[in-house]
Amino acid sequence: MRTAVCPGSFDPITLGHVDVVRRARSMFDEVVVAVAHNASKRSLLPPDERVRLAADALAGWEGVRVVSTDGLLVDLVRDVGACAVVKGLRSGADLDAELAMALMNRHLSGVETVFVLGDPARAHIASSLVKDVARHGGPIDDMVTPEVAAAVRQALAPSPGVGGEDGR
Repeated sequence: MRTAVCPGSFDPITLGHVDVVRRARSMFDEVVVAVAHNASKRSLLPPDERVRLAADALAGWEGVRVVSTDGLLVDLVRDVGACAVVKGLRSGADLDAELAMALMNRHLSGVETVFVLGDPARAHIASSLVKDVARHGGPIDDMVTPEVAAAVRQALAPSPGVGGEDGR
């Protein structure tokens, strides 16, 4: 069986990510979606919620599973017996950002990275932009699943009692 790992922070998972996983699944028998916890990044959603939302977005997909990871990607690749890492690219800037990581992963483990070109209709969708649009009250429903949209809005909602009527 040929397994690939599709890693990312998925904060949050977008329809662009879902498209990359779908196309990766057409090339590999199994795709392990690895939701990474990066301590150097400040995430909007906690790791367990990102895993749950990714699993919901990919529910029912044969040959796709979602796991959490906080170590080296090459260790996970080895643990699941993957032969490749799959990363989506929207533009040349993405390639510039991903190239060094792909070369390092190959250096450390011999695993190759397969780059999947993003759907041009979704090339503008990035998790950071989804959060920014939502933070300013803009519509995100056509960029993420309904569950993700609700989770992002909830995470951005003011806490009860902080600066509101209940904050005596």
